[in-house]
Amino acid sequence: MASNNTKIDVITVGDIVTDAFIKLLDDQAVTYKNDEGPWLAMKFATKIPFDHVEVLDAVGNASNAAVAFSRLGLNTAFITNVGGDQAGRDMINALHKQGVDYSFVRVNPGKKSNYHYVLWYKDERTILIKHEEYNYDWPHLRPAEIPEWLYFSSISEHAMDYHDEVADWLEKHSEVKFAFQPGTFQMKAGVERLKRLYKRCEVLILNREEAVLVTGGDYNNLHDLLDRMHSIGAKIAVITDGPEGAYASDGQKRLKMPLYPDPSPPKERTGAGDAFASTFVAALIKGNNIEGALQWAPINSMNVVQFVGAQTGLLGEFALEKFLKDSPQWYRPMPF
Repeated sequence: MASNNTKIDVITVGDIVTDAFIKLLDDQAVTYKNDEGPWLAMKFATKIPFDHVEVLDAVGNASNAAVAFSRLGLNTAFITNVGGDQAGRDMINALHKQGVDYSFVRVNPGKKSNYHYVLWYKDERTILIKHEEYNYDWPHLRPAEIPEWLYFSSISEHAMDYHDEVADWLEKHSEVKFAFQPGTFQMKAGVERLKRLYKRCEVLILNREEAVLVTGGDYNNLHDLLDRMHSIGAKIAVITDGPEGAYASDGQKRLKMPLYPDPSPPKERTGAGDAFASTFVAALIKGNNIEGALQWAPINSMNVVQFVGAQTGLLGEFALEKFLKDSPQWYRPMPF
């Protein structure tokens, strides 16, 4: 697919997975909090009935972003790894159906594809993850395949050296803009280990807790967190903050954006952050400023949580603009 004459707008990079959503019955589990945060608890050493299972192919942070970009009309390719099994073939087929260029998907014979289990309780989820060990190698991109943007997200802890390959390539292609939505293992690696990537960021997107983890900043001081994100390299720093909305800074102005009002209670929250981050970047790719990007992003995030999984609710540009047109008067970014 990448051999056609159409310019690639964005390439996403990261792991791809199959998610099996196991819908727990409300009366078969409980949640509680302690000093370490919220916990999900169920009876031990017994049989627990559940409601149903929904299996979703070709998901994960980077894959969700690829589908979001494609739905919004961007020519999108995806660099990732799958195993040489039926799950891997199903993932590639799912990408094809979503209009994502899968030319750079590497099939690993004899390896399994990533398969995660999601414990879906009420409107939240706990994900049991296991990243398979692949040989991560950056592909050779021909001049016609150089994208306008590269979007990097969650990848296995076994792929740390791969980050150096990505950084090397970005240094050779200064014309390519770079967006980073780091995953768990990338954040744990630390800024020093990935400093070349952070310094290259056109856009860095973190939630508030992640911003504290990555930068060591003050949770209660958003300006401090944004300052620190800029100091490690981000030209545009974005912090999402759950029900409080989101914040963005381009180094000159700082804006707060409220959530788009939910038409009904969220069904399931997987992918809300991916939808926000990818839609924010998509708006920039399409020529919007950060004000416009902040108005787009919460709409896709809102719609995703009305469905199961991270992709079903992703909107096309026409539908997204319709929501924006019908938005309340207060739905706009404001300085803070």
